[in-house]
Amino acid sequence: MRDAYVLGVSMTKFGKLLDKTLKDFAYETVWNVIRESKIDPHDIGIAFVGNAYAGVITGQESVRGQVVLRDVGINRIPIINVENACASSSTAFYLARNAVASGQCDLALAVGLEKLFCGDLGKSLAALSTSSDIEIEGRMGILFAGIYSMRVRAHMEKYGLTRQQFAKVAVKNHDNGALNPHAQYRNRVTVDEVLNSRMIADPITLLMTCPMGDGGAAALIGTKEMAERMGKRPVRIASSTLGSFGFTGKDEPGIVCRVSKQAYQEAGITPKDVQVAEVHDAVAPVELFLCEELGFCGPGESGRMIDEGVTWRDGKLPVNPSGGLSAKGHPAGATGLAQVAEIVWQMREEAGERQIRSVPHVGLVENGGGNVAGETAVVGVHILTA
Repeated sequence: MRDAYVLGVSMTKFGKLLDKTLKDFAYETVWNVIRESKIDPHDIGIAFVGNAYAGVITGQESVRGQVVLRDVGINRIPIINVENACASSSTAFYLARNAVASGQCDLALAVGLEKLFCGDLGKSLAALSTSSDIEIEGRMGILFAGIYSMRVRAHMEKYGLTRQQFAKVAVKNHDNGALNPHAQYRNRVTVDEVLNSRMIADPITLLMTCPMGDGGAAALIGTKEMAERMGKRPVRIASSTLGSFGFTGKDEPGIVCRVSKQAYQEAGITPKDVQVAEVHDAVAPVELFLCEELGFCGPGESGRMIDEGVTWRDGKLPVNPSGGLSAKGHPAGATGLAQVAEIVWQMREEAGERQIRSVPHVGLVENGGGNVAGETAVVGVHILTA
């Protein structure tokens, strides 16, 4: 396997974009990433298009990637449709990296798109509910907020994490989102506002949750020679790993621990080497759990990290400088590549007002999706170095 590099990255603004379509998101992100990467689009050897819910919401199945890339002007090459819940574009990134690393092609395109606002909230929520076993969780009427609530309450009881610490995560991410022109929510909030917002599933309040959203993101993956010709800081994909749920025993490591361990081994680093991270904070408390599962701290120690400012933008290990899902937004099929984009921008000092104080050399992305048998159905972990 040879080294693969992120050339360019691109994303749309996330939000309630009623006048935009998946084709619009594809055109904007793909042509922006082509221009940034300074490549001839005819050199793209393969494309992977991630989307989770368009089939349910619009009825467009089977050839979504071919349909959205037609107007972009990309055809004839292999176009692979990738559906993997909220990790769809993260999976597209994983496949694009492997296509280049294996020598299958020299230049691969990864795209992630989602259109959740359709004028029918019930249809959107029904689509989201399909990212679980509809014959088990679906019949029980369990939604993701309820699943997260049970996990959060168990963690509180075991380790003593507090509602105030969960609220601080939301405050931090909204502070970051306020500086991100791509973010769906650009308003700052206080701890009291978070705690006093409407209860969704105790102890998770409205301002601790991520919003539904529309948007797109893209990345071009190429060779070292291509990266050096760009004239920007080369960003190498040190590892890209993907894993699925397992019937995890009480004292066994969960899916994030398993997949991240593989990612660290492949990259030849430890959690202590990571200098910035984008993680899947579908609800604010989950960011704390992920810090523990990724090895950034010990079990139950994540509350201290948020209290001491470790994960804030000017801290030792900034987490979700983009604003995370809770502020930047969560168009499911685009989220993973948007996370990759943020890490690349931070490494290249292109993050504008939210640029972290010390330019990072090692960044991590963790992106999850779905729920099966009480565990996240799929998790991708990607480590970038520069």
